Amino acid sequence: QDAPKDDGQGIGKFKNITLAALDTKLAEQGKSVFEAKCSACHNPTDVKKVGPGLKGVTTRRQPAWILNMITNPVEMTQKDPTAKDLLATHLTQMTFQDVSDDQAKQILEYLRSNDGGAEQAKK
Repeated sequence: QDAPKDDGQGIGKFKNITLAALDTKLAEQGKSVFEAKCSACHNPTDVKKVGPGLKGVTTRRQPAWILNMITNPVEMTQKDPTAKDLLATHLTQMTFQDVSDDQAKQILEYLRSNDGGAEQAKK
């Protein structure tokens, strides 16, 4: 049986996320959540820490993929080809940091703002 085609959205509850214009208030909230839950392993720059630096991630990955990686990292690294490759490269399993769906969306907004906020045009 062939594996399902990789649609770039990852494995999890998020699918076909369409982003609105950057919400700076949400991005500010996301920065706080990122600093509390993500910054032990991820830099907002392109510098690797435990996991990859996240600068530019919103230009490389679809919004649903990012949300699924935040909220469903273990299944993602088992089943999603891109996440599997990241695990093979960085050799550390990303753990779920008890992030709510709302917090995940705030983090995504922060990452968009970190990348200049212009990537939402990419469909």
